[in-house]
Amino acid sequence: MTNLLRSMRPIVALFTGEATGTAWRAFWSFIVAVCLIGQAVAEPLEKTEIRYQGWAGQVTFTELAEDLGYLAPLKLKWVGNTISGPQDIQTVVTGDIDVGGAFYGAILKLIAAKAPIKAVVGYYGSDANTYYGYYVKDDSPIKTARDLIGKKVAVNTLGAHLEFVLREYLARNGLSAAEAKQVTLVAIPPVSGEQTLRQGQVEVSALSGVLRDKALDRGGIRSLFNDTDLFGQFTGGAYVLREKFIKDNPNASRKLTEGISRAIQWAQTTPPEEVRAKFDKIIAERKRNEDPSSIKYWKSTGVAAKGGVITDAEIQVWIDWLEKDGLFKPGQIKARDVYTNEFNFYRPGKTAEAR
Repeated sequence: MTNLLRSMRPIVALFTGEATGTAWRAFWSFIVAVCLIGQAVAEPLEKTEIRYQGWAGQVTFTELAEDLGYLAPLKLKWVGNTISGPQDIQTVVTGDIDVGGAFYGAILKLIAAKAPIKAVVGYYGSDANTYYGYYVKDDSPIKTARDLIGKKVAVNTLGAHLEFVLREYLARNGLSAAEAKQVTLVAIPPVSGEQTLRQGQVEVSALSGVLRDKALDRGGIRSLFNDTDLFGQFTGGAYVLREKFIKDNPNASRKLTEGISRAIQWAQTTPPEEVRAKFDKIIAERKRNEDPSSIKYWKSTGVAAKGGVITDAEIQVWIDWLEKDGLFKPGQIKARDVYTNEFNFYRPGKTAEAR
């Protein structure tokens, strides 16, 4: 690179004197591009195909990263759709896919069971626009956490985000462990949550996004509490890679994670209507015979940190909960051992900006 810059001195000379700011910016853009090309040549990727699972009617940040050109020369290989975060990361553990994402609690449980995975970028969460709410019918006698004793609550899957949030709500409102066990969780596909509530099969249903907004538009239901009432804005889960994958493919791991983190930051800073238009385009082009109507309700990423940079605090809250619940021994899992920001484009100490 030193020889390259030395050879550029005659060109640099052209930008002295009365050179314009535009000319300087063009020059340095060229230098940056050459440097990036040189880096790519110096660090070849160990593999160029990344296997992943999608979500019907949704666009993952992995897919967004590819569409924005942040993954090239990596190519994605869709192997099917997942049914839940826990299933997605279990498929990473078995080696059937390379990258998958889930709630931190599910990741922690797998790591505690000696699964060799590492969280690399936070990808979903809750904020003022994007959150999970727990809803009852308007005429329901349920007003408080204690009223849930002996009742059924619909969640999308057991052992994940919605179960942990509900149990935290019960604990903060004074229910004992024995009383909390009397609240029955029922795993219901999210698309059936509203119907299950209205038909009286459950007394409470957890809803989010388009399903929540449509249900509220129809009326007849009210909010009991939201996950943001307990935790504020927070990142709730991360994409994971197998440790062996990282060891065998360090350059591909970096390219993949950097690309995903840049896509998240793009969605964090781009007007929602532009993000929705991009999602619509991706769904139309992949031709999976799916319903894209939920995209028009997308409002925000919910991710708290820029580009999904992971912090100890967002993991520690769930470690504390698992220890308190007796599922983990004190000190069994340390937050810093669960994740790495080494490959995040916005990792601490790196001042890069998405280009």
